[in-house]
Amino acid sequence: MKVTVERAALLKSLGHVHRVVERRNTIPILSNVLLRAESGMLHLKATDLDLEVTEALAADVEMAGATTVPAHVLYDIVRKLPDGSQVSLETGGDTSQMLIRSGRSRFTLQALPESDFPDIAAGEMPHRFTLPAGELKRLIDKTQFAISTEETRYYLNGIYLHTIESNGMPVLRAVATDGHRLARVETTAPEGSAGMPGVIVPRKAVAEVQKLLEDAEAQANVELSPSKIRLSIGSVVLTSKLIDGTFPDYQRVIPAGNDKQLVVERASFAAAVDRVSTISSERGRAVKLALADGRLTLSVTNPDSGSATEEIEVDYEAEALDIGFNARYLLDITAQLDGDTALFKLADPGSPTLIQDREGASALYVLMPMRV
Repeated sequence: MKVTVERAALLKSLGHVHRVVERRNTIPILSNVLLRAESGMLHLKATDLDLEVTEALAADVEMAGATTVPAHVLYDIVRKLPDGSQVSLETGGDTSQMLIRSGRSRFTLQALPESDFPDIAAGEMPHRFTLPAGELKRLIDKTQFAISTEETRYYLNGIYLHTIESNGMPVLRAVATDGHRLARVETTAPEGSAGMPGVIVPRKAVAEVQKLLEDAEAQANVELSPSKIRLSIGSVVLTSKLIDGTFPDYQRVIPAGNDKQLVVERASFAAAVDRVSTISSERGRAVKLALADGRLTLSVTNPDSGSATEEIEVDYEAEALDIGFNARYLLDITAQLDGDTALFKLADPGSPTLIQDREGASALYVLMPMRV
Protein backbone atom coordinates (compact mmCIF):
# COMPACT_ATOMS: atom_id res chain seq x y z
CA MET A 1 0.00 0.00 0.00
CA LYS A 2 1.24 3.50 -0.79
CA VAL A 3 -0.91 6.57 -0.25
CA THR A 4 -0.36 10.32 0.23
CA VAL A 5 -2.83 12.50 2.05
CA GLU A 6 -3.04 16.05 3.34
CA ARG A 7 -2.20 16.33 7.06
CA ALA A 8 -5.22 18.47 8.07
CA ALA A 9 -7.71 16.08 6.41
CA LEU A 10 -6.03 13.01 7.93
CA LEU A 11 -5.91 14.63 11.38
CA LYS A 12 -9.60 15.50 11.25
CA SER A 13 -10.59 11.97 10.23
CA LEU A 14 -8.29 10.34 12.79
CA GLY A 15 -9.80 12.70 15.38
CA HIS A 16 -13.22 11.23 14.62
CA VAL A 17 -12.21 7.56 14.70
CA HIS A 18 -9.38 7.28 17.27
CA ARG A 19 -11.59 8.33 20.21
CA VAL A 20 -13.44 5.01 20.01
CA VAL A 21 -10.23 3.09 20.75
CA GLU A 22 -9.74 2.28 24.43
CA ARG A 23 -6.31 3.22 25.84
CA ARG A 24 -5.92 -0.19 27.47
CA ASN A 25 -6.76 -3.29 25.46
CA THR A 26 -6.27 -6.97 26.15
CA ILE A 27 -6.85 -7.68 22.43
CA PRO A 28 -3.97 -5.99 20.49
CA ILE A 29 -5.93 -5.48 17.23
CA LEU A 30 -8.50 -3.31 19.09
CA SER A 31 -5.74 -0.74 19.79
CA ASN A 32 -5.34 -0.27 16.04
CA VAL A 33 -7.01 1.76 13.33
CA LEU A 34 -7.67 0.04 10.00
CA LEU A 35 -6.37 1.97 6.96
CA ARG A 36 -7.53 0.89 3.50
CA ALA A 37 -6.39 2.74 0.36
CA GLU A 38 -8.36 2.21 -2.86
CA SER A 39 -9.67 4.18 -5.85
CA GLY A 40 -8.57 7.63 -4.74
CA MET A 41 -9.82 7.26 -1.16
CA LEU A 42 -8.33 6.38 2.22
CA HIS A 43 -10.81 4.58 4.47
CA LEU A 44 -10.27 4.58 8.26
CA LYS A 45 -12.04 2.34 10.76
CA ALA A 46 -11.79 1.89 14.55
CA THR A 47 -13.86 -0.20 16.98
CA ASP A 48 -14.13 -1.34 20.61
CA LEU A 49 -16.50 -4.21 19.61
CA ASP A 50 -19.54 -2.21 20.84
CA LEU A 51 -19.00 0.90 18.75
CA GLU A 52 -17.45 1.35 15.32
CA VAL A 53 -16.59 4.56 13.46
CA THR A 54 -15.52 4.71 9.82
CA GLU A 55 -14.59 7.66 7.63
CA ALA A 56 -13.35 8.07 4.07
CA LEU A 57 -11.22 10.94 2.75
CA ALA A 58 -9.74 11.80 -0.63
CA ALA A 59 -6.14 10.64 -1.08
CA ASP A 60 -3.50 10.12 -3.75
CA VAL A 61 -3.36 6.30 -3.95
CA GLU A 62 -0.23 4.98 -5.72
CA MET A 63 -0.76 1.41 -4.60
CA ALA A 64 -4.01 0.03 -3.13
CA GLY A 65 -3.80 -2.02 0.06
CA ALA A 66 -4.74 -2.17 3.72
CA THR A 67 -3.15 -2.52 7.15
CA THR A 68 -3.78 -1.69 10.80
CA VAL A 69 -1.55 0.40 13.12
CA PRO A 70 -1.84 1.75 16.71
CA ALA A 71 -4.58 4.42 16.57
CA HIS A 72 -3.45 6.78 19.36
CA VAL A 73 0.21 6.71 18.23
CA LEU A 74 -0.74 7.51 14.62
CA TYR A 75 -3.03 10.32 15.78
CA ASP A 76 -0.27 11.84 17.95
CA ILE A 77 2.27 11.63 15.10
CA VAL A 78 -0.05 13.37 12.61
CA ARG A 79 -1.05 15.96 15.22
CA LYS A 80 2.60 16.94 15.73
CA LEU A 81 3.48 17.22 12.04
CA PRO A 82 3.70 20.76 10.61
CA ASP A 83 0.51 22.37 9.33
CA GLY A 84 0.03 22.15 5.57
CA SER A 85 2.33 19.15 5.12
CA GLN A 86 1.66 16.02 3.07
CA VAL A 87 1.75 12.64 4.79
CA SER A 88 2.81 9.46 3.00
CA LEU A 89 1.75 6.07 4.40
CA GLU A 90 3.27 2.93 2.92
CA THR A 91 3.79 -0.76 3.51
CA GLY A 92 6.15 -2.85 1.45
CA GLY A 93 7.11 -6.51 1.40
CA ASP A 94 7.32 -6.53 5.20
CA THR A 95 3.65 -6.18 6.09
CA SER A 96 4.40 -6.13 9.83
CA GLN A 97 5.46 -2.46 9.57
CA MET A 98 4.12 0.77 8.09
CA LEU A 99 6.34 3.69 7.11
CA ILE A 100 5.06 7.25 7.65
CA ARG A 101 6.90 10.06 5.85
CA SER A 102 6.32 13.78 5.96
CA GLY A 103 8.98 16.32 5.00
CA ARG A 104 12.14 15.18 6.80
CA SER A 105 10.27 13.10 9.39
CA ARG A 106 10.22 9.29 9.24
CA PHE A 107 8.27 6.97 11.51
CA THR A 108 7.93 3.20 11.43
CA LEU A 109 4.94 1.65 13.20
CA GLN A 110 4.25 -1.97 14.03
CA ALA A 111 1.32 -3.22 11.94
CA LEU A 112 -1.14 -6.09 12.26
CA PRO A 113 -2.91 -7.68 9.26
CA GLU A 114 -6.24 -6.28 8.10
CA SER A 115 -7.76 -9.79 8.12
CA ASP A 116 -7.68 -9.83 11.96
CA PHE A 117 -9.74 -6.65 12.26
CA PRO A 118 -13.30 -7.22 13.54
CA ASP A 119 -16.40 -5.94 11.75
CA ILE A 120 -19.47 -5.11 13.86
CA ALA A 121 -21.30 -3.09 11.20
CA ALA A 122 -22.68 -6.09 9.32
CA GLY A 123 -26.40 -6.90 9.40
CA GLU A 124 -29.69 -5.51 8.09
CA MET A 125 -31.04 -2.18 9.36
CA PRO A 126 -34.76 -2.23 8.47
CA HIS A 127 -35.72 1.24 9.83
CA ARG A 128 -34.32 4.38 8.17
CA PHE A 129 -34.97 8.08 8.55
CA THR A 130 -33.20 11.42 8.16
CA LEU A 131 -33.27 14.47 10.41
CA PRO A 132 -31.23 17.70 10.60
CA ALA A 133 -28.00 17.27 12.59
CA GLY A 134 -28.94 20.33 14.69
CA GLU A 135 -32.21 18.69 15.75
CA LEU A 136 -30.51 15.42 16.69
CA LYS A 137 -27.87 17.38 18.62
CA ARG A 138 -30.63 19.19 20.54
CA LEU A 139 -32.25 15.87 21.52
CA ILE A 140 -28.89 14.61 22.82
CA ASP A 141 -27.60 17.83 24.44
CA LYS A 142 -30.74 18.36 26.47
CA THR A 143 -31.02 14.81 27.82
CA GLN A 144 -27.44 13.53 28.08
CA PHE A 145 -26.77 14.96 31.56
CA ALA A 146 -29.50 12.74 33.08
CA ILE A 147 -28.02 9.42 31.85
CA SER A 148 -27.32 7.12 34.80
CA THR A 149 -23.72 6.08 35.52
CA GLU A 150 -24.82 3.25 37.81
CA GLU A 151 -23.66 0.06 36.08
CA THR A 152 -26.12 -2.19 37.98
CA ARG A 153 -29.06 -0.43 36.31
CA TYR A 154 -27.47 -0.85 32.88
CA TYR A 155 -30.78 -0.16 31.08
CA LEU A 156 -30.54 3.48 32.30
CA ASN A 157 -26.99 3.91 30.92
CA GLY A 158 -28.17 5.55 27.70
CA ILE A 159 -30.80 7.65 25.94
CA TYR A 160 -34.13 6.00 25.15
CA LEU A 161 -35.12 6.97 21.58
CA HIS A 162 -38.63 6.13 20.39
CA THR A 163 -41.64 7.44 18.48
CA ILE A 164 -44.92 8.16 20.23
CA GLU A 165 -48.09 10.13 19.58
CA SER A 166 -48.28 13.37 21.55
CA ASN A 167 -51.32 15.68 21.25
CA GLY A 168 -52.37 13.76 18.14
CA MET A 169 -49.00 14.29 16.43
CA PRO A 170 -46.26 11.67 15.92
CA VAL A 171 -43.06 12.77 17.72
CA LEU A 172 -39.55 11.37 18.07
CA ARG A 173 -38.73 11.44 21.77
CA ALA A 174 -35.46 11.16 23.68
CA VAL A 175 -35.59 10.29 27.39
CA ALA A 176 -32.85 9.82 29.99
CA THR A 177 -33.09 9.29 33.75
CA ASP A 178 -30.88 8.26 36.67
CA GLY A 179 -33.73 7.79 39.12
CA HIS A 180 -33.25 11.26 40.69
CA ARG A 181 -34.05 13.36 37.63
CA LEU A 182 -35.58 12.75 34.23
CA ALA A 183 -35.14 14.61 30.94
CA ARG A 184 -37.65 14.26 28.09
CA VAL A 185 -37.18 16.11 24.80
CA GLU A 186 -39.12 15.66 21.57
CA THR A 187 -39.17 16.76 17.97
CA THR A 188 -41.58 16.17 15.07
CA ALA A 189 -41.18 12.55 13.98
CA PRO A 190 -39.18 12.40 10.73
CA GLU A 191 -40.58 10.51 7.77
CA GLY A 192 -39.74 6.81 8.03
CA SER A 193 -39.43 6.74 11.83
CA ALA A 194 -42.97 5.44 12.42
CA GLY A 195 -42.95 1.88 13.72
CA MET A 196 -39.27 1.99 14.73
CA PRO A 197 -38.43 -0.07 17.82
CA GLY A 198 -37.80 1.87 21.06
CA VAL A 199 -34.00 1.71 21.46
CA ILE A 200 -31.53 2.59 24.25
CA VAL A 201 -28.41 4.23 22.76
CA PRO A 202 -25.43 3.67 25.12
CA ARG A 203 -23.63 6.54 26.85
CA LYS A 204 -20.34 6.16 24.91
CA ALA A 205 -22.13 6.17 21.55
CA VAL A 206 -24.14 9.24 22.63
CA ALA A 207 -20.92 11.11 23.51
CA GLU A 208 -19.33 10.24 20.14
CA VAL A 209 -22.42 11.22 18.14
CA GLN A 210 -22.50 14.54 20.00
CA LYS A 211 -18.93 15.31 18.84
CA LEU A 212 -19.70 14.32 15.23
CA LEU A 213 -22.68 16.68 14.95
CA GLU A 214 -20.48 19.73 14.33
CA ASP A 215 -22.42 21.11 11.38
CA ALA A 216 -26.01 21.88 12.43
CA GLU A 217 -27.01 22.33 8.76
CA ALA A 218 -25.95 18.79 7.79
CA GLN A 219 -28.35 15.87 7.56
CA ALA A 220 -28.03 12.88 9.89
CA ASN A 221 -29.12 9.57 8.38
CA VAL A 222 -30.27 7.13 11.05
CA GLU A 223 -30.62 3.38 10.47
CA LEU A 224 -31.97 1.04 13.13
CA SER A 225 -32.41 -2.61 13.91
CA PRO A 226 -33.54 -4.00 17.29
CA SER A 227 -29.87 -4.51 18.27
CA LYS A 228 -27.88 -1.79 16.44
CA ILE A 229 -27.99 1.86 15.38
CA ARG A 230 -26.04 3.39 12.50
CA LEU A 231 -25.61 7.13 11.98
CA SER A 232 -24.16 8.65 8.82
CA ILE A 233 -23.12 12.29 9.00
CA GLY A 234 -21.23 13.45 5.92
CA SER A 235 -18.38 10.98 5.33
CA VAL A 236 -18.47 9.59 8.89
CA VAL A 237 -20.44 6.45 9.74
CA LEU A 238 -20.93 5.43 13.37
CA THR A 239 -22.38 2.01 14.20
CA SER A 240 -23.17 1.03 17.78
CA LYS A 241 -24.70 -1.91 19.56
CA LEU A 242 -27.78 -0.92 21.57
CA ILE A 243 -28.34 -1.62 25.27
CA ASP A 244 -30.20 -4.91 25.51
CA GLY A 245 -32.78 -4.12 28.19
CA THR A 246 -36.19 -2.60 28.81
CA PHE A 247 -36.38 1.10 29.59
CA PRO A 248 -38.78 1.73 32.50
CA ASP A 249 -42.24 3.25 31.93
CA TYR A 250 -41.09 6.85 32.38
CA GLN A 251 -44.63 8.23 31.81
CA ARG A 252 -45.56 7.00 35.29
CA VAL A 253 -43.07 9.30 37.03
CA ILE A 254 -44.08 12.46 35.13
CA PRO A 255 -46.52 14.15 37.53
CA ALA A 256 -49.84 15.30 36.10
CA GLY A 257 -51.50 16.98 39.08
CA ASN A 258 -48.87 19.49 40.21
CA ASP A 259 -50.97 22.60 40.74
CA LYS A 260 -48.55 25.07 42.39
CA GLN A 261 -46.85 27.16 39.73
CA LEU A 262 -43.60 29.02 40.25
CA VAL A 263 -42.07 31.21 37.53
CA VAL A 264 -38.50 32.41 38.08
CA GLU A 265 -36.01 34.38 36.03
CA ARG A 266 -33.74 31.55 34.95
CA ALA A 267 -30.32 33.23 35.06
CA SER A 268 -30.76 34.98 38.43
CA PHE A 269 -32.26 31.82 39.96
CA ALA A 270 -29.32 29.68 38.76
CA ALA A 271 -26.80 32.24 40.02
CA ALA A 272 -28.50 32.34 43.46
CA VAL A 273 -28.55 28.52 43.71
CA ASP A 274 -24.89 28.45 42.73
CA ARG A 275 -23.97 31.05 45.38
CA VAL A 276 -25.77 29.48 48.34
CA SER A 277 -24.61 25.96 47.40
CA THR A 278 -21.00 27.06 47.99
CA ILE A 279 -21.67 26.24 51.65
CA SER A 280 -23.23 22.81 51.01
CA SER A 281 -21.35 19.61 51.77
CA GLU A 282 -20.01 17.62 48.80
CA ARG A 283 -22.14 14.66 49.81
CA GLY A 284 -25.44 16.40 50.56
CA ARG A 285 -25.55 19.40 48.21
CA ALA A 286 -29.12 20.07 49.41
CA VAL A 287 -30.62 23.54 48.93
CA LYS A 288 -33.95 24.48 50.53
CA LEU A 289 -36.51 26.53 48.62
CA ALA A 290 -38.98 28.36 50.88
CA LEU A 291 -41.86 29.78 48.82
CA ALA A 292 -44.34 32.39 49.99
CA ASP A 293 -46.27 35.15 48.15
CA GLY A 294 -44.00 36.43 45.38
CA ARG A 295 -40.84 35.52 47.30
CA LEU A 296 -38.39 32.63 47.17
CA THR A 297 -35.80 32.16 49.92
CA LEU A 298 -32.94 29.82 49.09
CA SER A 299 -31.02 28.45 52.06
CA VAL A 300 -28.26 25.96 52.79
CA THR A 301 -27.14 24.81 56.23
CA ASN A 302 -23.98 22.81 56.64
CA PRO A 303 -23.07 21.89 60.26
CA ASP A 304 -19.38 21.78 59.28
CA SER A 305 -18.99 25.10 57.49
CA GLY A 306 -21.94 27.43 58.17
CA SER A 307 -25.08 28.59 56.38
CA ALA A 308 -26.21 30.77 53.50
CA THR A 309 -29.51 32.37 52.45
CA GLU A 310 -30.59 34.46 49.50
CA GLU A 311 -33.97 35.90 48.61
CA ILE A 312 -35.28 36.53 45.09
CA GLU A 313 -38.56 37.87 43.74
CA VAL A 314 -40.64 35.30 41.87
CA ASP A 315 -44.07 34.79 40.39
CA TYR A 316 -45.77 32.47 42.92
CA GLU A 317 -49.31 32.80 44.23
CA ALA A 318 -50.06 29.36 45.74
CA GLU A 319 -49.86 28.46 49.44
CA ALA A 320 -46.48 28.61 51.20
CA LEU A 321 -44.22 25.60 50.56
CA ASP A 322 -40.77 24.44 51.70
CA ILE A 323 -39.00 21.93 49.44
CA GLY A 324 -35.40 20.75 49.07
CA PHE A 325 -33.40 19.80 45.96
CA ASN A 326 -29.90 18.72 45.06
CA ALA A 327 -28.24 21.99 43.98
CA ARG A 328 -26.16 20.34 41.27
CA TYR A 329 -29.26 18.78 39.69
CA LEU A 330 -31.13 22.11 39.79
CA LEU A 331 -28.23 23.82 38.00
CA ASP A 332 -27.95 21.02 35.41
CA ILE A 333 -31.63 21.38 34.50
CA THR A 334 -31.78 25.18 34.43
CA ALA A 335 -28.70 25.14 32.14
CA GLN A 336 -30.73 23.13 29.57
CA LEU A 337 -33.63 25.60 29.39
CA ASP A 338 -33.66 28.04 26.46
CA GLY A 339 -35.96 30.79 27.69
CA ASP A 340 -35.35 33.68 30.09
CA THR A 341 -37.79 32.18 32.59
CA ALA A 342 -38.25 28.72 34.11
CA LEU A 343 -41.63 27.24 35.04
CA PHE A 344 -41.75 24.94 38.09
CA LYS A 345 -44.88 22.90 38.79
CA LEU A 346 -44.87 21.72 42.40
CA ALA A 347 -47.14 19.53 44.52
CA ASP A 348 -45.68 18.96 48.01
CA PRO A 349 -42.23 18.51 49.67
CA GLY A 350 -42.18 14.78 48.96
CA SER A 351 -43.38 14.65 45.35
CA PRO A 352 -41.49 15.08 42.06
CA THR A 353 -41.41 18.57 40.55
CA LEU A 354 -41.89 19.38 36.87
CA ILE A 355 -39.56 21.98 35.27
CA GLN A 356 -39.80 23.46 31.76
CA ASP A 357 -39.32 26.69 29.79
CA ARG A 358 -43.04 27.30 29.58
CA GLU A 359 -46.28 25.38 29.29
CA GLY A 360 -46.13 22.98 26.32
CA ALA A 361 -42.36 23.32 25.72
CA SER A 362 -40.75 20.42 23.83
CA ALA A 363 -38.24 19.84 26.66
CA LEU A 364 -39.55 18.72 30.03
CA TYR A 365 -37.66 17.80 33.21
CA VAL A 366 -38.70 15.97 36.38
CA LEU A 367 -36.70 16.37 39.60
CA MET A 368 -37.09 14.36 42.81
CA PRO A 369 -36.95 16.43 46.02
CA MET A 370 -34.51 15.91 48.92
CA ARG A 371 -35.14 16.07 52.62
CA VAL A 372 -33.78 19.29 54.16
